[in-house]
Amino acid sequence: MRKSLWLVIVLLLVFLVSCEETTPGNVKKVDADVVVNAEGLTIEQENIKNRVEEDNKIGTIKHLYVISAYSGQVILYSTVDGKVTSSGKRLNPYIGDKYNNREGTLIYIRGEAYSTNEVIQDDGTFGHSAEYLYWWDTRNIYHQHYVSGGQIIHISSEPIVVKEIIINLNNVK
Repeated sequence: MRKSLWLVIVLLLVFLVSCEETTPGNVKKVDADVVVNAEGLTIEQENIKNRVEEDNKIGTIKHLYVISAYSGQVILYSTVDGKVTSSGKRLNPYIGDKYNNREGTLIYIRGEAYSTNEVIQDDGTFGHSAEYLYWWDTRNIYHQHYVSGGQIIHISSEPIVVKEIIINLNNVK
């Protein structure tokens, strides 16, 4: 009896391993051969690496445009000294209670162990993007902008040609 049970289990495993992966409707799973560059990176990885490097270039000037999604007009323009940052970004992770064999990463604060489920991101920060954006312009003036409905935020390393700017923060005296 035991030998026949083992035989059934082995045959079932062989059958399952030899079956092709399909989805409902018999659509087969397909794998793609992704070509990488000389550094071993895909184009997606290279784009992310280049964005992180661009965002952290010392002394760069960026240009921020807030565009109406309804009219296409540039509502606000400002230079940016360095980078625009989201309000949800932090230098430290949120921590839970003192560590007592809980899940998460162990961190120490003043010698006490705590746990967190957050991991450091590519840019060296913790947290999420959005709620509001903040930056310093080329005159070292701090700006904070709350993003709400109907706004398109565009940031570029070079100025773009626009027909009209309603609020130009660089012209404020």
